[in-house]
Amino acid sequence: MALLAVLIPLLMLGVVLVLGRYEELLLPREDADRAQSAAVPSTGPVVASSPAPAGTPAPSP
Repeated sequence: MALLAVLIPLLMLGVVLVLGRYEELLLPREDADRAQSAAVPSTGPVVASSPAPAGTPAPSP
């Protein structure tokens, strides 16, 4: 029984690690998508922020 108490967590850890590697191979990396989208400038409209409402203190420098 003590042997099972040692082996089962080790086997479960191995399964989790193998599934993580399998997921990395199957799914595309999001970092590559972000790098590609950052290289291409956006052609959408530029929206300026609205001015602060009256009575709002100015930010300190």
